[in-house]
Amino acid sequence: MADVSATAARRVRSRHCHGGDGAVVDTISGLPDVILQHIFTYIPTKYAIRTSLLSKRWRRVWCDTPSLSFNSSILNDDWINQTPTGYTAPKMMHFHLKSDKKHDAPHIDKWLEFVMSRHVENMVLSFLLLKYSFPDFFYVNPSLKQLTLKYCDMSPECSVSWTSLKKLSLVRCSVSDESMAKILSGCPVLESLTLNRCHGLSYLDLSRSLRLRTVVVVERSSSVTGPKVIEAPHIHYLYLRYAQFPCTLVDVSSLTEADVDTNEVITYSDKVMNMLEKLQHVEKLTFGGNLLQVLSVAQLRGVPFPMFEVKALTLKTRIFHYVIPGIKGVLQNSHDLKKLTVHTIHCKTKPAKQLVSSIWLSCPGDQKMRSVGILRQSA
Repeated sequence: MADVSATAARRVRSRHCHGGDGAVVDTISGLPDVILQHIFTYIPTKYAIRTSLLSKRWRRVWCDTPSLSFNSSILNDDWINQTPTGYTAPKMMHFHLKSDKKHDAPHIDKWLEFVMSRHVENMVLSFLLLKYSFPDFFYVNPSLKQLTLKYCDMSPECSVSWTSLKKLSLVRCSVSDESMAKILSGCPVLESLTLNRCHGLSYLDLSRSLRLRTVVVVERSSSVTGPKVIEAPHIHYLYLRYAQFPCTLVDVSSLTEADVDTNEVITYSDKVMNMLEKLQHVEKLTFGGNLLQVLSVAQLRGVPFPMFEVKALTLKTRIFHYVIPGIKGVLQNSHDLKKLTVHTIHCKTKPAKQLVSSIWLSCPGDQKMRSVGILRQSA
């Protein structure tokens, strides 16, 4: 059966790639420009430019591709600088630049000025090992909709005007409270904010970001700390991963979904319960295994848990004795819970389901409306 299928596949490929006389037919070149340009958006620009050697028609195709992607660590700076001379697309949808060379700094201003002149909408910039300060014109861009910055120093000295920006992601960036406030004030339609291993930020005030709905904060180590305080009265989704002590949530009154854990098992403190009290009203909660171990300590110490209004609870953990008291404490205080999902790690699903089900069924609430799902996943 396998041999028949393989033979059939070869016949199909043969009909598509060869003419009746056995000559090779170039089916790719027959595609419309817009499809070829869409394909080019998934490959580095240097490969797209190389296709211009095929024919005059291919030379025209790459020049109008609405996407450019460069990695200066494997490309010559002069080669990148020559690219704009042949680029004719009036509108650029995506621009991706990765640079880890110190001598790239003088060229970056020109590259950014060029892509911004083409009204770029989605930009990803990564400056590893490079001390680079953005020019003022970078902070004024009415066409930008998505921006991801990695290893950047965010210290705007001018007013920020990203009037169309909806999604902002900062990865390993340096940003102060003052700079973040200035950035947020220039993003009136911002909907999603990600702070991944950023440092310098202490108080994250999102009270004036009226359209902001999603916030992601990730802290991988104690040496790079995220914001200590978060005030976000308008957000609907919150994802928190802290290395040590959790942050203080001031106002998250509009929150409907939260995913919370620590990146390592931390010592229990009152900050943990204070954070959970701010999540009492959330209808969809996800707790990780490290947090459940901390809650187990609280349960064994007799620390009272807040009453949760959660209707759908997800636990991402390995089921073992260090998390059982924490799970029990959460379930005992979740009388409105309708659905419980457990993503298990390194344990058999059937015993895990039996154990968690027995804990849940022993807790108060309407057992007729309850369901338990156990999903096994790798670590």
